Amino acid sequence: MTGRERREQLIGVGRKHFADHGVEGTTIEEIAASAGVSKPVVYEHFGGKEGLYAVVVDREIEALLGGVTSALDSGGTSRQLIERAALALLDYVELHADGFRILVRDSPPGQATGSFASLMSDISSQVDHILAAEFKRHKLDPKAAPMYAQMLVGSIALTGQWWLDNHRFKKHEVAAHVVNLAWNGLTGLEAKPTLTPETMERL
Repeated sequence: MTGRERREQLIGVGRKHFADHGVEGTTIEEIAASAGVSKPVVYEHFGGKEGLYAVVVDREIEALLGGVTSALDSGGTSRQLIERAALALLDYVELHADGFRILVRDSPPGQATGSFASLMSDISSQVDHILAAEFKRHKLDPKAAPMYAQMLVGSIALTGQWWLDNHRFKKHEVAAHVVNLAWNGLTGLEAKPTLTPETMERL
């Protein structure tokens, strides 16, 4: 096995262990044993468990962001773009289940990037301009668009987590239901939303 082939093997083995047990629940010994190599081989390629984990996470982020970015750059109406982005995220959940499980786990201490929250924030920033345009069209304040983008992407991501273990619905059905809630909710937005007087009285 060449050095490159060995590296790819270790990434695949590490990915499976991190998905099943998390980074904290995985040891170098387990990774080395599963790959049929000694611990020094893993250290030689990645410097340690955290180095291997960082490579795995970077690859998963690239795969997910690449799919969503491609969907948002495909052209079409605002609703079509949101539908395609939802499908792209669900595509990733379906085709990269282990990778998705890794991303939704907490990042190890000291790692500032690669967390699921920061990844969702990156995706939300790509949705901002779509919602801002719709807000302007409906005479709503576009400054609130980033907050609604976070809500939209967050709802899709959380639904994706649920769908990962509950495949009672087909992928296109899940996407349609998410977009139905988001889109029809957006079309009925109030210009200046407030809580009901009864709720305000409790504050």
